[in-house]
Amino acid sequence: MNYIQQAFKGKNEWWRYLLMILLIFFGWQIIGIIPISVVAIMHSSDMIAFQNAAVDSFMNLGINANLYLFSMIMMFAIGLFFIFLGIKSIHKRSITSLLTSRKELDWKRVFFAFGIWFAISMLVLSVDYFSAPENYEWNFNLVPFLILVAISFFLLPLQTSFEEVLFRGYLMQSIGILVKNKWIPLLITSIGFGLLHSFNPEVEKLGNLIMVYYIGTGFLFGITTLMDEGLELSLGLHAANNIVAAVFVTTNWTVFQTDALFIDTSEPSLGMETFVPVFVIYPILLFIFSKKYAWKNWKEKLLGSVEKV
Repeated sequence: MNYIQQAFKGKNEWWRYLLMILLIFFGWQIIGIIPISVVAIMHSSDMIAFQNAAVDSFMNLGINANLYLFSMIMMFAIGLFFIFLGIKSIHKRSITSLLTSRKELDWKRVFFAFGIWFAISMLVLSVDYFSAPENYEWNFNLVPFLILVAISFFLLPLQTSFEEVLFRGYLMQSIGILVKNKWIPLLITSIGFGLLHSFNPEVEKLGNLIMVYYIGTGFLFGITTLMDEGLELSLGLHAANNIVAAVFVTTNWTVFQTDALFIDTSEPSLGMETFVPVFVIYPILLFIFSKKYAWKNWKEKLLGSVEKV
Protein backbone atom coordinates (compact mmCIF):
# COMPACT_ATOMS: atom_id res chain seq x y z
CA MET A 1 0.00 0.00 0.00
CA ASN A 2 1.26 3.49 -0.85
CA TYR A 3 1.12 6.38 1.61
CA ILE A 4 -2.31 7.75 0.72
CA GLN A 5 -3.80 4.24 0.66
CA GLN A 6 -2.95 3.92 4.36
CA ALA A 7 -6.22 5.77 5.03
CA PHE A 8 -8.14 2.71 3.80
CA LYS A 9 -6.93 0.86 6.89
CA GLY A 10 -9.45 2.80 8.97
CA LYS A 11 -13.12 3.72 8.91
CA ASN A 12 -13.99 6.51 6.46
CA GLU A 13 -17.69 7.36 6.62
CA TRP A 14 -18.35 11.05 5.87
CA TRP A 15 -19.45 11.85 9.39
CA ARG A 16 -16.11 10.69 10.76
CA TYR A 17 -14.32 13.38 8.75
CA LEU A 18 -16.72 16.06 9.98
CA LEU A 19 -16.24 14.91 13.57
CA MET A 20 -12.47 14.77 13.07
CA ILE A 21 -12.30 18.34 11.71
CA LEU A 22 -14.35 19.60 14.64
CA LEU A 23 -12.10 17.71 17.07
CA ILE A 24 -8.92 19.15 15.55
CA PHE A 25 -10.34 22.67 15.64
CA PHE A 26 -11.48 22.20 19.23
CA GLY A 27 -8.10 20.91 20.36
CA TRP A 28 -5.99 23.38 18.41
CA GLN A 29 -7.97 26.61 18.62
CA ILE A 30 -10.07 26.18 21.79
CA ILE A 31 -8.07 24.04 24.22
CA GLY A 32 -4.73 24.89 22.65
CA ILE A 33 -5.17 28.63 23.05
CA ILE A 34 -5.58 28.33 26.83
CA PRO A 35 -1.85 28.29 27.80
CA ILE A 36 -0.94 31.39 25.78
CA SER A 37 -4.11 33.18 26.90
CA VAL A 38 -3.36 32.49 30.57
CA VAL A 39 0.17 33.82 30.13
CA ALA A 40 -1.15 36.91 28.34
CA ILE A 41 -3.77 37.62 31.01
CA MET A 42 -1.14 37.29 33.75
CA HIS A 43 0.94 39.94 31.99
CA SER A 44 -1.89 42.36 31.20
CA SER A 45 -3.05 45.09 33.57
CA ASP A 46 -6.68 44.73 32.52
CA MET A 47 -8.86 42.95 29.98
CA ILE A 48 -8.74 45.89 27.57
CA ALA A 49 -4.95 45.62 27.44
CA PHE A 50 -5.28 41.87 26.90
CA GLN A 51 -7.80 42.26 24.07
CA ASN A 52 -5.75 44.94 22.35
CA ALA A 53 -2.64 42.79 22.54
CA ALA A 54 -4.51 39.78 21.20
CA VAL A 55 -5.48 41.75 18.11
CA ASP A 56 -1.84 42.66 17.40
CA SER A 57 0.64 40.50 19.29
CA PHE A 58 0.81 39.10 22.81
CA MET A 59 4.46 40.19 22.74
CA ASN A 60 3.18 43.74 23.18
CA LEU A 61 2.41 42.82 26.79
CA GLY A 62 6.10 42.40 27.53
CA ILE A 63 5.95 38.61 27.85
CA ASN A 64 9.33 36.92 28.10
CA ALA A 65 10.27 35.72 24.60
CA ASN A 66 10.98 32.14 25.70
CA LEU A 67 7.75 31.93 27.67
CA TYR A 68 5.83 33.25 24.67
CA LEU A 69 7.49 30.69 22.37
CA PHE A 70 6.76 27.86 24.80
CA SER A 71 3.11 28.93 25.12
CA MET A 72 2.74 29.15 21.36
CA ILE A 73 4.23 25.70 20.87
CA MET A 74 1.80 24.24 23.40
CA MET A 75 -1.10 25.30 21.19
CA PHE A 76 0.26 23.16 18.34
CA ALA A 77 1.30 20.32 20.66
CA ILE A 78 -2.26 20.06 21.96
CA GLY A 79 -3.55 20.19 18.40
CA LEU A 80 -1.20 17.33 17.46
CA PHE A 81 -2.45 15.27 20.40
CA PHE A 82 -6.04 15.74 19.26
CA ILE A 83 -5.16 14.62 15.71
CA PHE A 84 -3.66 11.42 17.08
CA LEU A 85 -6.65 10.99 19.41
CA GLY A 86 -9.06 11.34 16.49
CA ILE A 87 -7.16 8.91 14.26
CA LYS A 88 -7.34 6.25 16.96
CA SER A 89 -10.87 6.88 18.26
CA ILE A 90 -12.75 8.19 15.21
CA HIS A 91 -11.02 6.58 12.22
CA LYS A 92 -10.03 3.47 14.17
CA ARG A 93 -6.56 3.14 12.68
CA SER A 94 -2.99 3.36 13.88
CA ILE A 95 -1.02 6.58 14.26
CA THR A 96 1.78 4.96 12.25
CA SER A 97 -0.52 4.73 9.20
CA LEU A 98 -0.94 8.50 9.39
CA LEU A 99 2.82 9.07 9.42
CA THR A 100 4.28 6.58 6.97
CA SER A 101 3.64 3.61 4.70
CA ARG A 102 6.50 1.76 6.42
CA LYS A 103 6.01 -0.55 9.39
CA GLU A 104 7.33 2.19 11.66
CA LEU A 105 8.59 5.74 11.39
CA ASP A 106 12.05 5.80 9.81
CA TRP A 107 13.99 8.11 12.13
CA LYS A 108 17.10 7.90 9.93
CA ARG A 109 15.14 9.66 7.20
CA VAL A 110 13.94 12.32 9.64
CA PHE A 111 17.46 13.07 10.87
CA PHE A 112 18.98 13.01 7.37
CA ALA A 113 16.48 15.59 6.11
CA PHE A 114 16.97 17.64 9.27
CA GLY A 115 20.73 17.60 8.90
CA ILE A 116 20.85 18.55 5.24
CA TRP A 117 18.38 21.44 5.65
CA PHE A 118 20.13 22.64 8.81
CA ALA A 119 23.45 22.69 6.94
CA ILE A 120 22.00 24.53 3.94
CA SER A 121 20.30 27.10 6.18
CA MET A 122 23.51 27.77 8.11
CA LEU A 123 25.42 28.16 4.85
CA VAL A 124 22.89 30.67 3.52
CA LEU A 125 22.92 32.62 6.80
CA SER A 126 26.71 32.67 6.89
CA VAL A 127 26.93 33.99 3.34
CA ASP A 128 24.39 36.69 4.11
CA TYR A 129 26.12 37.66 7.34
CA PHE A 130 29.60 37.99 5.85
CA SER A 131 28.29 39.86 2.81
CA ALA A 132 26.44 42.42 4.95
CA PRO A 133 27.52 42.23 8.61
CA GLU A 134 26.15 45.72 9.23
CA ASN A 135 22.64 44.25 9.01
CA TYR A 136 23.20 42.03 12.06
CA GLU A 137 23.31 42.91 15.73
CA TRP A 138 24.87 40.49 18.26
CA ASN A 139 22.18 39.45 20.75
CA PHE A 140 23.76 36.69 22.83
CA ASN A 141 22.58 36.33 26.43
CA LEU A 142 23.70 33.01 27.92
CA VAL A 143 20.75 31.92 30.07
CA PRO A 144 17.91 33.06 27.74
CA PHE A 145 19.79 31.58 24.78
CA LEU A 146 20.28 28.19 26.44
CA ILE A 147 16.58 28.09 27.34
CA LEU A 148 15.74 29.00 23.72
CA VAL A 149 17.97 26.20 22.41
CA ALA A 150 16.27 23.68 24.71
CA ILE A 151 12.77 24.82 23.73
CA SER A 152 13.65 24.92 20.03
CA PHE A 153 15.29 21.50 19.73
CA PHE A 154 13.01 19.58 22.09
CA LEU A 155 9.62 21.31 21.70
CA LEU A 156 9.54 23.31 18.47
CA PRO A 157 9.34 20.08 16.38
CA LEU A 158 5.90 19.58 17.95
CA GLN A 159 4.73 22.74 16.16
CA THR A 160 6.20 21.73 12.81
CA SER A 161 4.96 18.15 13.24
CA PHE A 162 1.42 19.41 13.80
CA GLU A 163 1.49 21.22 10.46
CA GLU A 164 3.00 18.23 8.66
CA VAL A 165 0.65 15.69 10.19
CA LEU A 166 -2.35 17.92 9.44
CA PHE A 167 -1.51 18.91 5.86
CA ARG A 168 0.78 16.21 4.43
CA GLY A 169 -0.77 13.59 6.69
CA TYR A 170 -4.47 13.75 7.46
CA LEU A 171 -5.60 16.10 4.69
CA MET A 172 -3.36 14.54 2.02
CA GLN A 173 -4.67 11.06 2.77
CA SER A 174 -8.30 12.10 3.25
CA ILE A 175 -8.54 14.14 0.04
CA GLY A 176 -6.63 11.45 -1.84
CA ILE A 177 -9.05 8.63 -1.08
CA LEU A 178 -11.97 11.00 -1.73
CA VAL A 179 -10.91 12.16 -5.21
CA LYS A 180 -9.06 8.90 -6.01
CA ASN A 181 -5.88 10.58 -7.26
CA LYS A 182 -2.69 12.14 -5.91
CA TRP A 183 -2.28 15.43 -7.75
CA ILE A 184 -5.39 17.10 -6.32
CA PRO A 185 -4.42 16.49 -2.65
CA LEU A 186 -0.88 17.65 -3.48
CA LEU A 187 -2.25 20.86 -4.99
CA ILE A 188 -4.82 21.55 -2.26
CA THR A 189 -2.56 20.83 0.71
CA SER A 190 0.36 22.83 -0.72
CA ILE A 191 -1.77 25.89 -1.41
CA GLY A 192 -3.60 25.44 1.90
CA PHE A 193 -0.28 25.29 3.73
CA GLY A 194 0.74 28.55 2.10
CA LEU A 195 -2.55 30.23 2.95
CA LEU A 196 -2.18 29.16 6.60
CA HIS A 197 0.95 31.31 6.70
CA SER A 198 -0.80 34.29 5.12
CA PHE A 199 -1.58 35.41 8.68
CA ASN A 200 2.14 35.71 9.48
CA PRO A 201 3.42 39.28 9.97
CA GLU A 202 5.93 38.71 7.14
CA VAL A 203 3.09 38.87 4.64
CA GLU A 204 2.00 42.29 5.87
CA LYS A 205 5.59 43.56 5.72
CA LEU A 206 6.67 42.04 2.41
CA GLY A 207 3.41 41.74 0.47
CA ASN A 208 1.55 38.82 -1.05
CA LEU A 209 4.46 37.84 -3.30
CA ILE A 210 6.05 36.18 -0.26
CA MET A 211 3.33 33.54 -0.68
CA VAL A 212 5.46 32.11 -3.50
CA TYR A 213 7.88 30.97 -0.79
CA TYR A 214 5.21 29.51 1.50
CA ILE A 215 3.30 27.71 -1.25
CA GLY A 216 6.54 26.56 -2.86
CA THR A 217 7.63 25.14 0.49
CA GLY A 218 4.29 23.37 0.73
CA PHE A 219 4.92 21.74 -2.64
CA LEU A 220 8.42 20.67 -1.53
CA PHE A 221 7.02 18.95 1.56
CA GLY A 222 4.14 17.44 -0.40
CA ILE A 223 6.34 16.07 -3.18
CA THR A 224 8.78 14.51 -0.71
CA THR A 225 5.85 12.91 1.13
CA LEU A 226 4.38 11.33 -2.01
CA MET A 227 7.69 10.30 -3.56
CA ASP A 228 9.05 8.84 -0.32
CA GLU A 229 5.72 7.33 0.79
CA GLY A 230 5.81 8.94 4.23
CA LEU A 231 6.19 12.08 6.30
CA GLU A 232 9.73 11.43 7.53
CA LEU A 233 11.58 13.78 5.17
CA SER A 234 9.09 16.62 5.49
CA LEU A 235 9.14 16.28 9.29
CA GLY A 236 12.91 16.71 9.30
CA LEU A 237 12.97 19.56 6.78
CA HIS A 238 10.27 21.56 8.51
CA ALA A 239 11.77 21.14 11.98
CA ALA A 240 15.23 22.25 10.82
CA ASN A 241 13.80 25.28 9.03
CA ASN A 242 11.95 26.58 12.08
CA ILE A 243 14.70 25.78 14.57
CA VAL A 244 17.24 27.77 12.55
CA ALA A 245 14.77 30.66 12.29
CA ALA A 246 14.20 30.64 16.06
CA VAL A 247 17.73 30.11 17.35
CA PHE A 248 20.07 32.02 15.08
CA VAL A 249 18.42 35.16 13.66
CA THR A 250 15.39 37.11 14.80
CA THR A 251 13.76 40.39 13.77
CA ASN A 252 11.06 42.61 15.20
CA TRP A 253 8.65 41.87 12.34
CA THR A 254 8.68 38.09 11.78
CA VAL A 255 6.53 35.43 13.44
CA PHE A 256 9.54 34.21 15.48
CA GLN A 257 10.70 36.95 17.85
CA THR A 258 13.16 35.16 20.10
CA ASP A 259 16.37 35.53 22.11
CA ALA A 260 18.33 34.43 19.04
CA LEU A 261 22.05 34.93 18.53
CA PHE A 262 21.54 37.78 16.09
CA ILE A 263 18.94 40.44 15.36
CA ASP A 264 18.50 41.28 11.68
CA THR A 265 18.17 45.07 11.64
CA SER A 266 17.89 45.46 7.87
CA GLU A 267 14.82 47.00 6.28
CA PRO A 268 12.34 44.29 5.24
CA SER A 269 12.43 43.70 1.50
CA LEU A 270 11.40 41.02 -0.97
CA GLY A 271 14.63 39.91 -2.63
CA MET A 272 16.29 36.89 -4.18
CA GLU A 273 16.34 35.12 -0.81
CA THR A 274 12.60 34.59 -1.30
CA PHE A 275 12.84 32.92 -4.71
CA VAL A 276 16.24 31.17 -4.66
CA PRO A 277 15.06 28.50 -2.16
CA VAL A 278 11.95 27.67 -4.20
CA PHE A 279 13.51 27.61 -7.67
CA VAL A 280 17.10 26.56 -6.89
CA ILE A 281 17.55 24.93 -3.47
CA TYR A 282 14.30 22.92 -3.42
CA PRO A 283 15.00 21.20 -6.79
CA ILE A 284 18.52 20.37 -5.56
CA LEU A 285 17.05 18.85 -2.39
CA LEU A 286 14.62 16.74 -4.40
CA PHE A 287 17.50 15.56 -6.60
CA ILE A 288 19.56 14.55 -3.54
CA PHE A 289 16.63 12.69 -1.99
CA SER A 290 15.80 10.97 -5.29
CA LYS A 291 19.35 9.63 -5.57
CA LYS A 292 19.68 8.59 -1.93
CA TYR A 293 16.30 6.85 -1.75
CA ALA A 294 16.11 5.67 -5.38
CA TRP A 295 12.88 7.45 -6.23
CA LYS A 296 11.31 6.23 -9.47
CA ASN A 297 7.97 6.49 -11.28
CA TRP A 298 7.57 10.23 -10.61
CA LYS A 299 4.48 10.52 -12.79
CA GLU A 300 2.68 7.70 -11.01
CA LYS A 301 3.76 8.81 -7.54
CA LEU A 302 2.65 12.43 -8.00
CA LEU A 303 -0.20 12.19 -10.50
CA GLY A 304 -1.39 8.60 -10.31
CA SER A 305 -4.72 7.21 -9.14
CA VAL A 306 -5.57 6.03 -5.64
CA GLU A 307 -7.37 2.69 -5.57
CA LYS A 308 -8.80 0.89 -2.60
CA VAL A 309 -6.90 -2.28 -1.79
